[in-house]
Amino acid sequence: MRRLLPLVSLLLAASLAQAAPEQVLVVGLFPNAVVLNVDGQRKLVKVGQVGPGGVEVVSADSRGAVLRIDGQTRRFELSREYSEGFSAPSKQQVSIARGLGGHYWVAGSVDGHPMQFLVDTGATSLAINEQDAKRLGLDYRVKGRPMLASTASGTAKGWKLSVDRVKVGSLEVLGVDTVVLEGDAPTEALLGMSFLSRVRWREEQGVLILESKL
Repeated sequence: MRRLLPLVSLLLAASLAQAAPEQVLVVGLFPNAVVLNVDGQRKLVKVGQVGPGGVEVVSADSRGAVLRIDGQTRRFELSREYSEGFSAPSKQQVSIARGLGGHYWVAGSVDGHPMQFLVDTGATSLAINEQDAKRLGLDYRVKGRPMLASTASGTAKGWKLSVDRVKVGSLEVLGVDTVVLEGDAPTEALLGMSFLSRVRWREEQGVLILESKL
């Protein structure tokens, strides 16, 4: 029986090597947590925990994550992958963890300018206030179409126009209908259906998943 032990050990080592994940994607980044996509299995994993495929999260912040995969420590950025074949994912995805109040907040950009978004499926368009519009360099009073918009505080004067591009993570949508509201509201840009209808989106266990359409 003792003579079989080395062979058993070799077979066990080979089995463990084969069990290593073929593809690891970081599809969401949060303070001390990441959303992993390991061989198609998605899960929110906190620092110090082990996720699908035995992938351990060593550290994580808004810039990237350090993962331990099959005994090797590597740093990942959003939507980067570790793959034996180094094949790119077929779709672009962004995962957003539910925040305070049950809302989804995500950083992105409008025409290349950084913008913090509040995802709002009840908003028809991307909605921003006048201060943000001026920061973006939008000539909304001249190029926009005057309108009245219904808000939580009542009816507000606004202007409707289109911005060139809106980006959230790796997702970019061109020609997005936007409403500029008079005054300081909304304090955070509302990411409405003029963007969301151009991507696929769904909720899974407190995570909002945005995915490009093919």
